[in-house]
Amino acid sequence: MKEGRLKQRRQSGKPLRRTAERRPELRTIVVFCEGENSEPDYVGGVKRLPSVLENTALNVEIHTEQGVPLTLVKMAVERNRDPEVDECWCLFDVEWPKNHPNLATAVTLAEANGIRLAISNPCFELWLVLHFRDHSRFENTDVIERESRALDGRKGKRIDPAVHMPLRKAASRRAAVLENRHVKDGSRLPNDNPSSGMFRFLAAVEGA
Repeated sequence: MKEGRLKQRRQSGKPLRRTAERRPELRTIVVFCEGENSEPDYVGGVKRLPSVLENTALNVEIHTEQGVPLTLVKMAVERNRDPEVDECWCLFDVEWPKNHPNLATAVTLAEANGIRLAISNPCFELWLVLHFRDHSRFENTDVIERESRALDGRKGKRIDPAVHMPLRKAASRRAAVLENRHVKDGSRLPNDNPSSGMFRFLAAVEGA
């Protein structure tokens, strides 16, 4: 996708964004977050990683009043039409015991329009838990939220990304193990609890 967009920009005559030292053009990745606090805090920590600062212009767009998954995907489809944008990602939860509405529709729309998804089931806090330890049992959202706060010591919804960044590769390994388990047993959204696609988001942003 990136190569195609860069080619399009060159053919259209738009100047590449380069510094005086002729550094490679930064990728522009726009991230739409469902949550108002923990997800943007975490993405902000990713954005400040040296490897990301050197290669990626990471923009976070938050729409808390209309932040259901389908709405986020529709916004991302519109934003993705901008030729200066290389990728759009939507970060959202499934939620248990009551799932978000129109999850399947949101996923189908995203796939049809090249929107990347990092879905956490039951919630983003499951991804935070995986920074500290394995978690393989089905849980409701409130249970995972309490477990996450107990592990990182925070009192509210805001997180300190400096606590999580050094542990992100361990979290990615654990999330990949969960995904492989669901693939083997045929568990698909929304029944792939617990799971988180955040490890794919990190790989895309960090170029791993």
